[in-house]
Amino acid sequence: MRPVALGRKNYLFMGSEGGGKAAAIAYTLIETAKLNNVAPQAWLTWILAQIADHKITRINDLMPWCYAAMSA
Repeated sequence: MRPVALGRKNYLFMGSEGGGKAAAIAYTLIETAKLNNVAPQAWLTWILAQIADHKITRINDLMPWCYAAMSA
């Protein structure tokens, strides 16, 4: 959470409300991966490869804790 606190002033200039929301989503995904001891870049790369063919009813399978169990 330290990067969020350090960049607080910079977030005033995200460009738009939509940009701020997109940044909040990105930070949430990255921090959730870190909390689950998963490399965020590896997890997000895997997600982008999987999500196109994935069923919406099985979205829980894409969470960082499931990725950690598969890659262990």
